[in-house]
Amino acid sequence: MDRSLRVGLVGTGFMGRTHSNAYHQTRRFFPDNVGVELVAVCSRDGAKARDFAKQWGFASHETDWRDLVSRDDIDLIDIASPNDTHAEIAVAAAQNGKMVASEKPLGRTLEESRRMVEAVETAGVANMVWYNYRRVPALTLARQMIDEGRLGRIFHSRFKFLQDWTISPDLPQGGAGTWRLDSAVAGSGVTGDLLAHCIDAALWLVGPMSEVCGTTEVFVPERLHALSGKREPITLDDASLFMARFDNGSLATFEATRFARGHKALFTLEINGEKGSIAWDLHDLHRLQYFSYDGDSAMRGWRSIHVTDGDHPYMKAWWVPGLQIGYEHTFIHQMADFLAEIRSGTKTVPDFRDGLAADAVVDAVLKSARSRSWQTVESTAKSAGLEGAA
Repeated sequence: MDRSLRVGLVGTGFMGRTHSNAYHQTRRFFPDNVGVELVAVCSRDGAKARDFAKQWGFASHETDWRDLVSRDDIDLIDIASPNDTHAEIAVAAAQNGKMVASEKPLGRTLEESRRMVEAVETAGVANMVWYNYRRVPALTLARQMIDEGRLGRIFHSRFKFLQDWTISPDLPQGGAGTWRLDSAVAGSGVTGDLLAHCIDAALWLVGPMSEVCGTTEVFVPERLHALSGKREPITLDDASLFMARFDNGSLATFEATRFARGHKALFTLEINGEKGSIAWDLHDLHRLQYFSYDGDSAMRGWRSIHVTDGDHPYMKAWWVPGLQIGYEHTFIHQMADFLAEIRSGTKTVPDFRDGLAADAVVDAVLKSARSRSWQTVESTAKSAGLEGAA
């Protein structure tokens, strides 16, 4: 593609803003890519759509996503709306020959996610799922180090994502701000929301999982529904824990909750191998902690790599060494990689099949929690009606 990528965005919330910022900044800091033209934004609330379009530079707005996907002046449909809209919009967009990007998780269920993958692969359109943490320079560096064999054979890993925003029983479910507590809209709780980021990072850094054993808990079993005005049951998970075995023989633990008082977004990971270990914390996202067993035993110890140098992933596009970037830049990096992928045809970003692989783990964890037993992670290869590797 030599001309600009023409974008239609669905959703005017938090993710709509992060994606829109990425579209504006990508060409400015990654000038070798094609440009991005913000053609239209869609929200069911016409006033919100109009105001968002004005603030973020979209040329027009719609109130029905069906009108958006049928427009012939749009190349990419970007889905930044709640989970219950993902599958229907993605399938329709692909059938209309549009490229598709979607927030995670792909669908509320594994079946919805399969439909999304089938749609984009049948249509042969470029696709992407916004697992933006892969594009934190420190984590991209970690992946490079693992690929280079610096950790050797991996034995253990630990992933957790902790928040505290749903502790109050007075917090409602449903509606614009709290749809993540409504199972009909979200599909699952922290497993498909927070742990999905941990799962994707694990699949990307460590490899495929073969089986899981998990448990979930609902701490507030009933909440007022913001739309119905009635107190209704909460059937999705407030907290989720699971153990995993990987295809490479390594083991891992995962934990996510929205009931960890004092934590707003504590995403951490640690991976231990025969030659060394790495650790990372979202609260200090520029630093990768690295332990190497090589060298003089008297000098062994954890080192802190400040990932801001031009030799580090993505950083030559930004400031001088030592100056830091933030959360929003991960979306810019992912969009820059997606644009490069469109031009070169070489896979660089997590696509819908990657999203399906993460959703298969989520599905297995929830099945395990219900059955109180180990569950095999379903293969997402084409032998199950889809082609290609997971």
